[in-house]
Amino acid sequence: MNAEELFEKFSPMVYNLALRLSGNKADAQDIAQDAFLKAVRGLGDLREQSFAGTWLYRITVNVWKNRVRSEKRRSFWKTISLDWGGGDDEKAAMQVAAPDAPVDAALEKQDEKTALEAALAQLDPEDRAMLVLREIDGRSYAEISGITGKPLGTVKSGISRAREALRLKMGALLKDNGT
Repeated sequence: MNAEELFEKFSPMVYNLALRLSGNKADAQDIAQDAFLKAVRGLGDLREQSFAGTWLYRITVNVWKNRVRSEKRRSFWKTISLDWGGGDDEKAAMQVAAPDAPVDAALEKQDEKTALEAALAQLDPEDRAMLVLREIDGRSYAEISGITGKPLGTVKSGISRAREALRLKMGALLKDNGT
């Protein structure tokens, strides 16, 4: 498999994973780009083509974890992106379409989504990565073990710990918001 085939086949998967881990589009694009650069440099090390997806997942998770560590050292880690345009696009970004559902339902759903994003951002990066791979990407415990390089038991306990921490954080955040 050459670099172009690798990119065409796996770029949506890598970008979606990076987006789920980072929480915003700009960081996701940077992470995906860095992951593909590392993958292209190491393409010769890929022994079996059938493992390319798992290999790319592992590279993407590692690139993200390295960014988190680096930005935490600089106290600069961003957890929520407003995706707000500047200049001429600012007025367009502020326009919101009327919801089809009752306003209260849309607001409640947005509060829950915001609380989930905030709670995920507070999780330990290792636990967050395993939880995203399991609950959002639907990966098996064995696949997550292969991607993260952690033993199967560590993966299972890490996901369990992350679920419990997320449940507690969500409860506290939703309580604080009055929902």
